[in-house]
Amino acid sequence: MRRSTRPGPAPYGPRDTGPAPGNLPAELTAFVGRTAELAQLGRQLERSRLVTVTGVGGVGKTRLALRAAHQEQERFCDGVWLVELATLNGPELLERAVTEALGLVGHTGRRPRAALGEQLADRQLLLVLDGFEHIVEESAALVRDLLRRAPGLSVLAAGRRPLGVAGEQAFPLAPMPAPAPARSPTIPPPPAGDAAALFAERAAAVLPGFEITDDNLWAVGELCHRLDGIPLALELAAGRLRALSLEQLLQRLDDRFRLLTGGSRTALPRHRALRTAIGWSHELCTPRERLLWARLSVFAGHFDLESAEYVCSGPDLAADDLLDVVAELVAQSVLAREDTPAGVRYRMLETVRAYGACWLEAAGDTARMRRRHRDWYMGLATWCELDWFSPRQAEVAARIDAELSNLRVALEFSLEAAEDAHIGQYLAGTLWFYWVGCGRLSEGRHWLMRALELEGGHDESRLKALWVLGYVAVLQGDAVGAIAALQECTEEAERTGNPLAAAYALHRTGCLALVSDDMPRAEELLRAALAQYREIGELNSNVLMGQVELAITMAFQGDLAGAVSLCEEVRQVCEDHGERWSLAYALYVLGYAAWTRGDAEEARRLVEECLAIDHAFHDLVGAVVAIELLALLMANEGEMEEAAVVQGAAGQLWRSVGLPLFGSQHFNAPHELCEQRTRKALGTARYEECLAEGARLDLDGAVARALREGRGENGGKGGNGSCGSTEKTHPPAPEKGGRVESAPGRQVPRPGQRA
Repeated sequence: MRRSTRPGPAPYGPRDTGPAPGNLPAELTAFVGRTAELAQLGRQLERSRLVTVTGVGGVGKTRLALRAAHQEQERFCDGVWLVELATLNGPELLERAVTEALGLVGHTGRRPRAALGEQLADRQLLLVLDGFEHIVEESAALVRDLLRRAPGLSVLAAGRRPLGVAGEQAFPLAPMPAPAPARSPTIPPPPAGDAAALFAERAAAVLPGFEITDDNLWAVGELCHRLDGIPLALELAAGRLRALSLEQLLQRLDDRFRLLTGGSRTALPRHRALRTAIGWSHELCTPRERLLWARLSVFAGHFDLESAEYVCSGPDLAADDLLDVVAELVAQSVLAREDTPAGVRYRMLETVRAYGACWLEAAGDTARMRRRHRDWYMGLATWCELDWFSPRQAEVAARIDAELSNLRVALEFSLEAAEDAHIGQYLAGTLWFYWVGCGRLSEGRHWLMRALELEGGHDESRLKALWVLGYVAVLQGDAVGAIAALQECTEEAERTGNPLAAAYALHRTGCLALVSDDMPRAEELLRAALAQYREIGELNSNVLMGQVELAITMAFQGDLAGAVSLCEEVRQVCEDHGERWSLAYALYVLGYAAWTRGDAEEARRLVEECLAIDHAFHDLVGAVVAIELLALLMANEGEMEEAAVVQGAAGQLWRSVGLPLFGSQHFNAPHELCEQRTRKALGTARYEECLAEGARLDLDGAVARALREGRGENGGKGGNGSCGSTEKTHPPAPEKGGRVESAPGRQVPRPGQRA
């Protein structure tokens, strides 16, 4: 690169040797982590003359920019120069601040900007602008003019929002990764990451000898997670170790803004406390932006624009104007925009959310906003329940997944006051399709039981929660809990004259008889429930599941033709309505029937399709029963080791569901048959090794093994190098039958207006 020899002030005088000039400060503390971000920022500086590092207060924008600037010094023969703008009280001295930082002569009577542009015209230098947010318009105009007049000039800026100059490349800086550790300190935590390493580095400076050990790794991980991985917060927390233990720090984080103060005396005032770091962003917001920030604090995790428009709008903040205000909060790094399977969503760091919540509480508006938030998610759950019986099932599952944190907040709010208990009961019941169809049985039971502990005073809401609780208990193998809930539902439905709730209770009681091996009674009850559904005019996923469950009772009693006929009807209705979840269970029964008649190829095709659907919905019940049957099919095809691995994976998954195979002899028969054959072929020691290998698989790994993905026809894969035996056996007819699992039905929501 050409080196300037133009006469000028000392920093730009002729130089033949030595490092490029500049005024970058030396680092006083170790720079920790950010390897990937530094590399990416360096690449952007090579491609663009203007790069702006943006992010929330305390995220480390300045530190990253300065480290990147140090690494770029060799590229700029006229140096790398830092201009600190945060202390300027106004834009009047902006040009003078740049001139002084560069060491340029400023005695001319010409306009400062014109003189600055002329002196930089043929320089090859990097200008680092830090803390321009409060004078963003003037800073943007200056940068634009200088870049036009000085082709050898590059600018690296650091602030809470982009400058908005043509050609600018934004570099959003996220906090350091700080995933939630295991729920209990007794569970081995994940390895420490950059956030934990930064905390440990700063903690050792105030508490000599501090290091991360197996004993404190969980506590450090929890601290980093709750502080969002924000470097400033971690450094301030580390400083508190002078007086507090790690455990005391965690206990006091609910009041993080009072706790996290006392930063370095040499730091900028806004970096000496977490409150002032976040408060600086608040001061830069307009009144409407501050209002929205406070109201958005009622959301948990992600939220979308539609929900924000409903919850946060009002006479003082029109819904039509909300998009512009949201865009400004994104620009100022108060909100982060993220692309998710459920579409574009927005997220607040917990620390930023907590700051907004303080302002909402000060305004006395917290209860009203939480109620609006609850009402919105009540409406969302109602519409998602309706949409579950449609081609939009996958979208519904993704939407509820994305909104789970907010739904939990809505449930919690509904159960705080006795007068809202009926809303909590209805909301917990309305989400049946998610609790069951998307693998959340334990959580669903938690909310249902909490809701039913309260007297809501609304029969319909309580009845709905009761039959859903009864069915969840059936799936978990808890016959006592199921009987209690379903009997109460039946009695109250008769007392209040609610035929729909009575039909659901009857259906669930039939399912209980099914998993309890009382096939004649199960058939009787399920036929009666289906008749009541027809009389009422009910048709949804629940009705289809009832028909599949009836087919199972018939198959277990030897009527395979009748079972196949019922499931083919279900298959046709599912195709007509775009329903996939109930279809998976019908495919399982059809696959079981194909295996029974000796058509192993057709059986595998049907059960694999069933498993693929269940896996997409994260339906643990449907997935694990399909995996059990596929293990048996593998054994019948001679893949003994792989069958044992897959059976071990199924055994592990049952722990997340409940009682393995519901304690049912009928449902357990294929499992026992598979175990007998594989244990005999492999020997007990090798069989147990394969089971242990399978038990180490998560759901994704278990499904991959069951579907034989990436394996040859006769070979297996895995940690123990298992591979299938070449022995082939003809699949005999089962003595007791196979297994398909049911799921709780859906009740059409009571008429109501969407929130």
